[in-house]
Amino acid sequence: MCQVFAGQDPTRYESITRRLRLNGQSTSIRLERAFWEIIDDIATTEGTTTPAFVSKLHSEVLEQRGEPENFTSLLRCACLIHMDARAAARSAHALAAE
Repeated sequence: MCQVFAGQDPTRYESITRRLRLNGQSTSIRLERAFWEIIDDIATTEGTTTPAFVSKLHSEVLEQRGEPENFTSLLRCACLIHMDARAAARSAHALAAE
């Protein structure tokens, strides 16, 4: 079983740092490539750029809960929510096709 996880391409978990603006402040965010790919996909789905999506998400979190303690963890969890929703939609589509 672990071979599925251990045997993955190392570029998937390579750390990538991107510089962007959050609420007008220049910052950098470091995430694994796989998470950046999901965030890029979310942004495209939302019809916006990745920096605009991340900035909007940060603004909404500030508005609802205040400054997040660990924004990169929040981004990773957002990716999991996105992937869960995508899987649920595929399952619903498959059931409807039966």
